Amino acid sequence: MKRLPPLPALHTFWVTAQCCNFTRAAEQLHITQGAVSRQIAGLESHLGYPLFQRQARGLSLTEEGREWSLRTQQVFGLIGEAVEQIGNRRQTLQLKASTCVMRWLLPRLMQWQKERPDVPVELTTTVAYTVDFRREQFDAAVIYAPIAEQSAEARHLFDEQLTPVCAPALLAGLQRPEDLQQQILLHPTRDERDWALWLKAVNTQLGNLSQGHHFETLDLAMTVASQGSGVAIGDSALIGEDVKAGRLVMPFELRVPTGMGYYLVYPRGTVPSEGLEALMDWLVSQSQQP
Repeated sequence: MKRLPPLPALHTFWVTAQCCNFTRAAEQLHITQGAVSRQIAGLESHLGYPLFQRQARGLSLTEEGREWSLRTQQVFGLIGEAVEQIGNRRQTLQLKASTCVMRWLLPRLMQWQKERPDVPVELTTTVAYTVDFRREQFDAAVIYAPIAEQSAEARHLFDEQLTPVCAPALLAGLQRPEDLQQQILLHPTRDERDWALWLKAVNTQLGNLSQGHHFETLDLAMTVASQGSGVAIGDSALIGEDVKAGRLVMPFELRVPTGMGYYLVYPRGTVPSEGLEALMDWLVSQSQQP
């Protein structure tokens, strides 16, 4: 296989072929005219034939030079397209979030894409509540963590506050917490801790606490609740869109904090890109709206 000509020399030829003038090519390439001349001579020596006819009035391409001009234009055109396309893909922000926050996050990301199509976001969902940026290639993540002093790389979204939720059809039968005894309780976790925490706050004991249905995720519990099949317990912030749409109602005013919250985090020690900074500021502002 014959050794390929050096890429820098091909680029110099491509620029020179467009103007057929060493001086103008040197200006565009920000090198000396002598350097252009030497690179062209070296390329011709490598190929074994001239690419330019050197005349008193200037340069003109030989037949081989014209063919090389067309080929190099195609090659550098493809390289330019690759730079633009791959660069655009890298500008797509990679975001990770647990499934429990999807009811809040997804509608807002859809709105973000309408307002800022120049900053696309690719979302990966997981049942995990945390992220390990050393092993996971994400620009940022929404995590569920204890409320405490967070690092500089964390943006607080909202604290978890639990309250019962149900379909509007069940609302009339829920005047007091004790009325939950007559309902099927829907648990977003296996350990029933959310219902137990809220009932303790209202000083109410129910005999049917362990007789309801248990789900692996909050989203499943909320979906069943919206169908009128029972009363679920959930974060008042996460179910806001369902309440606005009339799919769910909150029969009681009490919201019980759990000591947990949701944070938007990015890798420690990094500087967010302009697009990521804008997205984080926007999501924080969304979390502060009623």
